[in-house]
Amino acid sequence: MAYEIGFVDNTGTEGLAHWQMLLKIKTLAEANGWTTLRYVNPTDGSNRELIMKGVGLSGTEEIFIGFRSYHNVGADYYNLSVAAFTGYVAAAAFTAQPSYMESGVCAHNQRIDYWLRVNAQCITFGLKVGVGSYQHGYTGFFFRYGTPGQHPYPIAVFGMLNGVPATRYSDTSYSMGLKGYIAATAAYNGPNARIRDVAGVWQQVFSAPWNTGMNMRDTGGYYLGKKIVLYQANQVWGELDGVRFISGFNQVVENTCVINGKTNVVLRDVTRTGFADYFLLELS
Repeated sequence: MAYEIGFVDNTGTEGLAHWQMLLKIKTLAEANGWTTLRYVNPTDGSNRELIMKGVGLSGTEEIFIGFRSYHNVGADYYNLSVAAFTGYVAAAAFTAQPSYMESGVCAHNQRIDYWLRVNAQCITFGLKVGVGSYQHGYTGFFFRYGTPGQHPYPIAVFGMLNGVPATRYSDTSYSMGLKGYIAATAAYNGPNARIRDVAGVWQQVFSAPWNTGMNMRDTGGYYLGKKIVLYQANQVWGELDGVRFISGFNQVVENTCVINGKTNVVLRDVTRTGFADYFLLELS
């Protein structure tokens, strides 16, 4: 597993910041075993695409994921997306790849601070956009509760948006996919949290400890980093890799902590500061 912390802006040779994030993902992923199948990097200012294949933690799997940039200068949005597929067809468009699923992540064309994590089965990142708006993306395998024969392709796509709508980062009507499907806010929670089930169908999922009446306070000054478990009414699918829930009580975004010898950074859901709006991203 590898990670990178840094920032991008619109002064580099790669142009706009959200374009540069694609290059950062590509570079770190290739250095850690991922193979680039497509990198569309036009010079005319149009959108860019990245499709990659990974081998998983076993070293024998084929995991297909993708990232895109999309923007509109007049509407002042400059976004990314996370996507997943079950294969790759060189002649097919990004949205026509096998079993395509995609979720947008708000960014912009100015400075973006980022935390990027890559291992052999998934790529996940956090972005700080503007003044304190935190964004998150996850694509790749999760830890399935079952055998490879029972669930051969446990892939997830967790972003911030339902598809790739024209949403600016300053909008307040969206929320991070890590929270899963929340009925009370179903207009913007759920469609950005999907896994592919054993029948090959993309499913919206709940995630625990959200939706479970969790303890949102610290315990005697200690904060528990809780695994994010994916489930539905009659099925527990597994847990996400490298991200955990943490209480927002008396919390400060960008705090760090160490769990099992690995450094984690505290990030949050856009600009929200409630008890249930924070999570940990594992870095090392």
